Amino acid sequence: MRIIEGAGVWTEPAGAAGDWAEHLRTPDLSVGTYCIPAGGRDGQSPHTEDEVYVVTAGRARIVTPGGTAEVGPGSVIFVPAGEEHRFDEVSEDLALLVVFGPAYGSRARPA
Repeated sequence: MRIIEGAGVWTEPAGAAGDWAEHLRTPDLSVGTYCIPAGGRDGQSPHTEDEVYVVTAGRARIVTPGGTAEVGPGSVIFVPAGEEHRFDEVSEDLALLVVFGPAYGSRARPA
């Protein structure tokens, strides 16, 4: 067992873009926190791993090719590997607990 201190807790990013901090990594999954300040920009690109976001603080809109949705504390979002997605209209400092399966960056990008 391991208690992951600070996972999902808001931390002020260094700039206007979101900041990612990984807290746990095993071959099968990784856990981290992604924070975007109010009015900030989410510049991420699709990942090669499946991803689950849990909104722990803040409000925003998630945009995918399949549609958009307003999200806030308690929202749980699944994004399959390879799907374009971004958080938009961040109206309150956004803190996200993020779980990747398998671990973030462990799958090769398609050629």
